[in-house]
Amino acid sequence: MAKYLVIVESPAKVKTIKKFLGANYEVDASNGHVRDLPKSQLGIDTENDYEPKYITIRGKGDILAKLRKEVKKAEVIYLATDPDREGEAISWHLMKALKLDQEDEKKDKKIYRISFNEITKNAIKSSLKSPRKLDMDLVDAQQTRRILDRMVGYSISPLLWAKVKRGLSAGRVQSVALRMICDREEEINAFIPEEYWNLEADLFQQGSKKALKAKFHGDSRGKVTIHKKEELDQILKDLEKASYVVKEVKNGERSKKAPLPFTTSTLQQEASKTLNFSTQKTMRLAQQLYEGVEVKGHGTIGLITYLRTDSTRVADEADRAAREYIGKTYGETYVAKGENGKKNSGKIQDAHEAIRPTDITLTPAKVKDSLQRDLFRLYQLIWKRFTASRMEPALYHTVSVKIQAAQYEFTLSASKIAFEGFMSVYVEDDEKEESNALLGKLEKGMELCLGELHSSQHFTQPPAHYTEASLVKALEEQGIGRPSTYAPTITTIIARRYVAKENKNLYVTELGEVVNRIMKENFPSIVDLQFTANMEYLLDRVGDGTVEWKTVVRNFYPDLDEAVKKAEKELESVTIADEVSDEVCDQCGRNMVIKYGPHGKFLACPGFPDCKNTKPYFEKIGVPCPKCGREIVIKKTKKGRKYYGCENNPECDFMSWQKPSTTLCPECGSYMVEKGNKLLCSNEQCGYSTKRKESDKEDKD
Repeated sequence: MAKYLVIVESPAKVKTIKKFLGANYEVDASNGHVRDLPKSQLGIDTENDYEPKYITIRGKGDILAKLRKEVKKAEVIYLATDPDREGEAISWHLMKALKLDQEDEKKDKKIYRISFNEITKNAIKSSLKSPRKLDMDLVDAQQTRRILDRMVGYSISPLLWAKVKRGLSAGRVQSVALRMICDREEEINAFIPEEYWNLEADLFQQGSKKALKAKFHGDSRGKVTIHKKEELDQILKDLEKASYVVKEVKNGERSKKAPLPFTTSTLQQEASKTLNFSTQKTMRLAQQLYEGVEVKGHGTIGLITYLRTDSTRVADEADRAAREYIGKTYGETYVAKGENGKKNSGKIQDAHEAIRPTDITLTPAKVKDSLQRDLFRLYQLIWKRFTASRMEPALYHTVSVKIQAAQYEFTLSASKIAFEGFMSVYVEDDEKEESNALLGKLEKGMELCLGELHSSQHFTQPPAHYTEASLVKALEEQGIGRPSTYAPTITTIIARRYVAKENKNLYVTELGEVVNRIMKENFPSIVDLQFTANMEYLLDRVGDGTVEWKTVVRNFYPDLDEAVKKAEKELESVTIADEVSDEVCDQCGRNMVIKYGPHGKFLACPGFPDCKNTKPYFEKIGVPCPKCGREIVIKKTKKGRKYYGCENNPECDFMSWQKPSTTLCPECGSYMVEKGNKLLCSNEQCGYSTKRKESDKEDKD
């Protein structure tokens, strides 16, 4: 009989951990939280010093019954939930639900809390050698966050239902995120573009046929911006008979530092930019890599460290292993000489390491055949980034040249890589190649021949719309939320239809504007960035034991309650019309409207309750059916797999697993389909393929 019981959160971890422990150990899972505040009420006794009322989550009865049986058999119980305050709280709730008591010395069972940053044999064994008691400060920090979120959601959401429409919600973090998107939209709408002109000169060295691209810089007083065509014409007139003489040549070197290993935020940003993953998809895949996947020759193992972290710290053992691997694989000159990192700011929680591979020798090439495509791509990104972070900077030879022409100055610059360093492993998307070759033959006083002057008109651009990646970055910079909250926050505001996502960009909807206006006018502190950031700071102070949790709640709720009561009296109802579709109701002839239910969009007759006709809603992709010319729509199988079919089904039986394109195959005339970065001919016998344009690519999640 097993003497030791280890309780983890996820069933996926059970198999991974079990193989590291002997027959004396039983490993079981709680499947996340087992207790929570009730859904049917606020669940916080505001008349009795804000005591929370926890209940067993529906469906967790059987899990708890099984755990109670295992607890009876065991002499020692290890609570091994995730290594953060959420995990600490789950352990506390498990103790309450299973009636375990760490403080009762008379009991025949010993209860310990263990945590590990990675699911490897060494990490598990090490955690068992250093068990500890539950950290109630961390539990209180999570409990305070949960209570504050509940107060905001359960106080304001019913108001939005009553004044706007059912199904809406407000949230302590989500409402701030929505405000940031709305504020950006206002900036974009208020932006007034300003005209400016660029001027470039094609210059040639004596005897050379290769043009050097020199950019207009200014005059003797410094940089000059050409604002209008009249200014450009005057400069061109002044340059009509000018000689182009090299005024100054500066040779130098610059280095590009290796990137830091990933935090949750930077992983979400980079996966969005380079892999087109949503934040939600990134976190789901990272969770799988952390909990354990089957790798040929190794069994089920956790491939990365814990995925929720805002620290770039790396364990000494992992750092040594990485440097040793780099030295053997690339050579000692590639190994970073000193520390590659930065001091963590006051906002950073340093309990965890950065996100890194658990074993540096498990290279992407070694695990590729064992992982699904997207799991592999994310693991490869994490592995390359971590490996690069332990390597030397890249070094460039640089040259910058000033060229005098009449009273004006042009500039040339170029660089050539001298030592690849970390870039032999990891190159970021924004690494641009210089347009000029290295200009080693240019000397001061040398005259260059003018080939042609090129001018182009431009206008200053408004701020860019937020993407998921840039919103995560902005939330982190403002101190709003924590690593675990970014993905669910963005998912919620999209699911509530406050925000629409198109080609990566986040656009506020009419509904989002209405809700944001209501929040700003009636609950200004809730959507105030500084107020929310200060609240995060206080929650961190609860976590380190310097602030008592009820003090935070006592200072928060009365003002919220007063604002809600005032809004209930003063806030006028807002009507948002349903979106009218071009689908005609086949029972009464009205144009059907788009409604939203638990499973997404559907079509309903606006004549309800007289006409109760509804139909499924299929999203059109703007591509005509190759068979009959009607619209192609997105459909799903009974198991939820997405495919593309004709809206005229069943009369037309066209279907495709890949997204059809408007492009026709130049070889055989068949329709093309999108697959990854390519367009493929749907006619397998043809086999023609071509690269897709960058602007056509969208997140496939």
